[in-house]
Amino acid sequence: MSIKSLCLLGLLLLGACWAADAQDSLRMYHTFDSIRTLPNDTAKVSLLIRAGKQYSRYFDNHRSENLFWQEALPLAHKLRSARSLALVYNELGTSKRNKSQYLVAEDYHEKAIKYAEEANDTLLMCLSFNNAGVDCRRQDKLQQAFDYHLHALQLAERINDVRNICVATNSIGNIQLTAENYEDAIRHFDRALKLEEQSHNDLGVAINLGNLGYAYQGQNKLDLAIHYYHRSLAVNQKIDNPTGMAICYNALGAAYKEKKDYATAMEYLQKALAVNDKVDDKVHVAESYLNIGKLLSAQNKHEEARKYMQQSIELSMFWNFKSMLMEAYKALAADYKASGDFRRSLDAADKSLLYKDSILNEKSAMALQQMQTIYEVDRKDNQIKTLEHDKVIGELRRKRNVMFIFALAGFLLMAMIGGFFYIRHRNLEANKQTLQLELKSLRSQMNPHFIFNSLSSIHRYIWSNNQEEASDYLTKFSRLMRLILDNTQHTFVTLNKELESLRLYLDLESLRCNGIFEYNIRVGPDINDEEVLIPPMILQPYVENAIWHGLVHKHNEKGQLDIDIVLKDRSLVCTITDNGIGRQKAMEIKEKKGKGHNSVGMKVTEGRIDLIRKINNKEAKVTVNDLADTAGQPAGTMVTIILPAEFIF
Repeated sequence: MSIKSLCLLGLLLLGACWAADAQDSLRMYHTFDSIRTLPNDTAKVSLLIRAGKQYSRYFDNHRSENLFWQEALPLAHKLRSARSLALVYNELGTSKRNKSQYLVAEDYHEKAIKYAEEANDTLLMCLSFNNAGVDCRRQDKLQQAFDYHLHALQLAERINDVRNICVATNSIGNIQLTAENYEDAIRHFDRALKLEEQSHNDLGVAINLGNLGYAYQGQNKLDLAIHYYHRSLAVNQKIDNPTGMAICYNALGAAYKEKKDYATAMEYLQKALAVNDKVDDKVHVAESYLNIGKLLSAQNKHEEARKYMQQSIELSMFWNFKSMLMEAYKALAADYKASGDFRRSLDAADKSLLYKDSILNEKSAMALQQMQTIYEVDRKDNQIKTLEHDKVIGELRRKRNVMFIFALAGFLLMAMIGGFFYIRHRNLEANKQTLQLELKSLRSQMNPHFIFNSLSSIHRYIWSNNQEEASDYLTKFSRLMRLILDNTQHTFVTLNKELESLRLYLDLESLRCNGIFEYNIRVGPDINDEEVLIPPMILQPYVENAIWHGLVHKHNEKGQLDIDIVLKDRSLVCTITDNGIGRQKAMEIKEKKGKGHNSVGMKVTEGRIDLIRKINNKEAKVTVNDLADTAGQPAGTMVTIILPAEFIF
């Protein structure tokens, strides 16, 4: 089909599509309004989820958020229904995955796992683990994907859920196939094939037969691979699945090309091209043109090969298939090189690289956008939880006031004595609550402050390093964000959790600073870091200050950062020591650069420590000492933070 034909077809369908879209819009809004009038319960959430699935194509076509699921999510939070939340997050995650937003999809599916476990719904856990595994597999995080699918498989086998057993087994097979562990892949595909045959699921049978063909082709057993491709093709023809048929024809063409049976390979690639006219996604048509071009190029039929490659390029430009354009120009460059036309080969190679760079830039931008989306989602979830918590507290306070009035009337004779002690106690409690709310406010400031600094760092890192390193940095950063978002919801966290986030932060800073410093974290032998509690993000601002105002300016020797945590009496003493340039030189550098910025993180943290002292009426303070060598020259800084020792038990 030519480009002109595609344009004409698009114009003919435009009017009909517009009318159908208007009708779908009216029907969708009518359904939405009908459901909104229902009582707020889990049945309403289930209806919203089902309606969201029914109209998901409408929202995808309009590139807008699913109205039904956006309504279902806060309602499920309000009802505190763990099962409903797991269902909503599964649907949201799958929708984001279908749009290639894999980071957001993984975050949603991890939330689905959490709520499915809270609901103790094994079937829902199987689904959630399998979904998270697929997200990780799409990001090439194979070990994490394997762990998710293995967990799903174990749970599904426990309840004998064949559907999730098939999904997990097939996915593990695909992971092994990607890792080139062909024997393990074949074993898993064989098991999945038998289960799909027993379930009479023809589509699952066709997929696993094709996967077996890929595995045997990887072992260079081409005749066996061709046998399985033919079996898969027969099933796809039986169920009239054009996409499956196109995949099988392309696979057969590639296998016969490896056997150097070019005539048979061309026959199957032409069949793939023909059947692709029935497939909505035109990327398969472009792929078929390109495969035929590569086959002709292998036979030194360069002029004919270039015609097919050019058709693939024209179609990909029309539909903006950047990955296909990159591959097509790469193949065209190889063909020109094989025929001795090095100038045109170089031009085609340059175009291929341009599209490759464009794809990488889009991926980086999408990753940053998805991280922001994850942060916004978590922030909204926390707001919903806070509002519900405040509502419960308000009801408790109202009940307390009613009880107080009745008690006051009953004990009127004791009003003077009891009133004196009650008023005194109430004032103390009110003062303490005020301090605690102020402490919570200061603690909440650390989260956006830290995220802002980290996003600024990640932006600089992406533009100053290659894409693979930036991707690795971004993955570690997302893990750190998850820890920070979890930890800062609590007044205290266990010491091991705080140190875990601190180590991850130090690893990222060391990576960004090209390893200019080393660090050691030492915990006293009498401390059980799983029982000792510490305010979250209390050490990080001082560590950050030591790195960026002391160690990064040190050029004559390797930087060293030591963090020591010990128990003294009933106090937790944390010492942060660096061998940087010292505070005086740091201030001189700061003045030379003309920077008037003061550390927000350290100011907020000092305020937090002061409030901890007031609330607990115990020693809590920060002291900063300048270190000097034997010659009296600055040799770094030592920060000592003393906090009241808190324990779980």
